[in-house]
Amino acid sequence: MSTTGFALFGARPIFSKPVPFGQRYFPSWERYEESVRGIFDRQYYTEYGPLNQKLEQQLQQFIGVRHAICVTNATVAMMMLADAMGLKGKVILPSLAHISTAQSLSWAGLQPVFCDVDPVTHQLDPDRVAALIDQDVSAIMGVHLSGGACRPKDLAELAERHDIQLYFDAAHAFGCAVGGKRIGTFGRAEVFSFRSDMILNATDGGCICTNDDELAARLRTMRSSAGAGIPVAVTKTVNGRMSEAQCAIALMSLEDFPVNRQNNENLYRIYEERLAGIPGLDLVSPAGVSISNYQSLVCRVDERIFGLPRDVLIALLKAENVDARRYLHPGQHRSIPFVQGHLPAQLPVTESLCATCIQLPVGAHVTDQSIEGICDILRRAHQAASAISVRYGHMREHT
Repeated sequence: MSTTGFALFGARPIFSKPVPFGQRYFPSWERYEESVRGIFDRQYYTEYGPLNQKLEQQLQQFIGVRHAICVTNATVAMMMLADAMGLKGKVILPSLAHISTAQSLSWAGLQPVFCDVDPVTHQLDPDRVAALIDQDVSAIMGVHLSGGACRPKDLAELAERHDIQLYFDAAHAFGCAVGGKRIGTFGRAEVFSFRSDMILNATDGGCICTNDDELAARLRTMRSSAGAGIPVAVTKTVNGRMSEAQCAIALMSLEDFPVNRQNNENLYRIYEERLAGIPGLDLVSPAGVSISNYQSLVCRVDERIFGLPRDVLIALLKAENVDARRYLHPGQHRSIPFVQGHLPAQLPVTESLCATCIQLPVGAHVTDQSIEGICDILRRAHQAASAISVRYGHMREHT
């Protein structure tokens, strides 16, 4: 099959406008304008305002947790939580995680211990964690990936057995459940992200959920010098307040969550059907959850069967205006000074996944038609794999 139909080699792109990577569920201008008008009428813009209070109350009710503490973003939330929990020494976390997850440990003066992941679920593997626990480990930080969960009950049993703490980066897992129990209620605390590429969108922002009254009091005092509630002694404070404008968007996004979650699932099912007939592409199912938000659409590329490596697929799709991306990768962490010397030389499962997995667009701006177009590109790429490989190789030689 010829390569002439691909934009990477000079053809017109299939999509005239970019198909964005993920989520971007955003309220209508009319709804936003109405909410913001109230903010300006009250002239109360931040510092635990009425919308912040309303958002925290609704999140507590939705998740089924005693405390939801909203902050400016999830990275600040992870930093605050590590310090408020009084962690010392080492913290075990998966090597397949966002760079800011590891950076939060640096801020709290902690040493990361990176653990390889399960090759099927891509989640943190409790058996691998157990092998890394020593007397200097004070906590396990689980990371729920891609609308799945990292076996929180098994990790809780492991943490209890070794008398260490357990908390979670739940950025990808808002609205998910394990055995009917909402994520946000596991461990000592869990952190959500409300970036625009997450299913709950506040344009940015984050939230720490906990059932621990004492921990919640420390976090609220740390959030700002004014705090909220009875102030308690803390060693650090941060300007981590969530603005009323962020809360306004988050409240509308929470109202829209059931519809948006269902849309994500519908898109996942369409991908599932269309990708099934393309050899060498394996769709990753959300693991370990009874309810998923289908936060990410991840495929593993088997180069031997498909005929092309993952990175060539990304180049092909980007030329067609499809914002496909590689997976999270441990190489990110090697550039952080405090991580250097702590990241194992070999993380075979993580490194394999990072070299072979591709993330495809899902969310507000993805339609049945755009999925059909994306899968058609992938189907034709498989059929023309030999010709593409030769021509792409020539392109690389001359750049």
